[in-house]
Amino acid sequence: MDERQLRILRELGELGSVTAVAEALRVTPSAISQQLRLLQRSIPVPLTEREGRRLVLTQAGQALAGAAIEVESALSRARHSVDDFIEQPDGSVSVAAFHSAAATFFPLLLRSLAGPGRPQLVLADEDVAQDRFPQLTRDYDLVVAHRLDHAPPWPRTVAVTPLLREPLDVAMPAGHPLAAGRTVTPGDVADQPWISVHEGFPLLATVEAVATAAGRRLTVTHRINEFSVVAEVVAAGAGLALMPRWTARPHPAVVLRPLDGVHALRHIDVLHRPERTARRAVRTVLAALQRAAEDVRGRDTGAGDGAGSRETDAQGRAAAEDGRGRRRAPGRD
Repeated sequence: MDERQLRILRELGELGSVTAVAEALRVTPSAISQQLRLLQRSIPVPLTEREGRRLVLTQAGQALAGAAIEVESALSRARHSVDDFIEQPDGSVSVAAFHSAAATFFPLLLRSLAGPGRPQLVLADEDVAQDRFPQLTRDYDLVVAHRLDHAPPWPRTVAVTPLLREPLDVAMPAGHPLAAGRTVTPGDVADQPWISVHEGFPLLATVEAVATAAGRRLTVTHRINEFSVVAEVVAAGAGLALMPRWTARPHPAVVLRPLDGVHALRHIDVLHRPERTARRAVRTVLAALQRAAEDVRGRDTGAGDGAGSRETDAQGRAAAEDGRGRRRAPGRD
């Protein structure tokens, strides 16, 4: 038996005829009769009987019709509970992000969503290989993920909300000879020692693209994923590294230089299962992430001239790809 069959039985007891039930439920009498037959198959005693030309309920049918009222009431309460949960503005929302995005977006989220009646954030850092980000949507409401601009798109099993299309620059010590220039080329940096990420992580493909453009392999001396650690190692003179322009924390002894001749951009997106945004609280957090991205994108954060500086020069402004295709760095797309 199912809810629809029980409702038909209840309506039959109240209205007294199949025709009246069909009119009330806006279906054909034959459809009503078919559902009654299906219900009868699951019950060992008769539920209806003929009384003249009318089909009426037996005592067993009346008992089941009474129970149907309780079933409909319980289902109605359940639906209201779900509706209340979906529309709850201060529900718990879990957000995962890779390290540099977590450092950038988590403080902005916490400040913008502070106060009563706001979603309760549950934050986690997840530094995983690119192909594992979609899997995290099983465990979190929202997942901040990154992939290189030329990498395959995210699978259709997840919904995607773009946040940033972020340039990747070459990080070097402030006193490095290459720091005197506005930009660097693959040929400029190919003979330098490099600090790269571990296998399977997005930035590795861009490091390999630098080697391809230069026509020779790079010497990778260290493999470090966390950009704050990378910055310290670069500042110590251990090599060059690729670092994101906006989401890596500036270091006073490190400068960034745009890379000419290589497509060096990454997407930062929010991944989630489509049904998650049925909840009002999740939609609120997703909108806050989008506003935070606008804030990050609007900062004057081009690759600068001085130690630790990120003041935007003309070429840095051109490189500040805003994710909407309005500005691009010369030679980088």
